[in-house]
Amino acid sequence: MFKILILFIGTNISLFAQEKGEIWFCPSAEIALYSEHSFSYGAGFALAYGKKTSIGLKGVFFFDEAKVLDVLEIHLLFRLYLLKGNDNKGLFFQFTGGPAIFFPREHEIILPAQIGMFSAGIALGWRFLLGNTFFIEPQVRGGYPFIMGGSLSAGFRF
Repeated sequence: MFKILILFIGTNISLFAQEKGEIWFCPSAEIALYSEHSFSYGAGFALAYGKKTSIGLKGVFFFDEAKVLDVLEIHLLFRLYLLKGNDNKGLFFQFTGGPAIFFPREHEIILPAQIGMFSAGIALGWRFLLGNTFFIEPQVRGGYPFIMGGSLSAGFRF
C-alpha cells in the first residue's frame, strides 16, 4: 500500500510541476448498500489536490438502516477528469481504497473497533462548477465490501 501511495504522489508531482493545481474540499451526503437487505446512510468529506488528476483523502461514517452495523470508511482517493480543458470539471473516474471499520450495534461504539477490512471501489461522477470557487458533484460507486452506493457533494476549491 505504501508503494502505491508513493507512486500516486510521484505521478502527481510530475504532472503538476508545470501547472499549478487546486486544493478542493467537499462535504457529502452518502448512501451505500453493505448488505442485500438494508441501506446505510452517512455523511463524509473529501480533501484533495490536483490538476486534471487529484489525490487526497476521503472519510465517511455510515449508519445502518437495520441498526445492525455502522461503518467508518477512511480512503485514499485518486481521481481522473476525462474532459479536455484546464478546469477540474465534468466527467470523472475516482478510485478509492483503505480501511472499512465496522461497529456492531449490539454494543455502543467502542474503540478500537473489533471488525475491519480493506475496502476498495471505483466511482463515476460529474463535477458541476458554480462560478470559480464552488461546485456540486453527484456520483455513483461500486466496490467491496459494499455492493453499490452514491453521493451528493457540494464543495469549494482554492
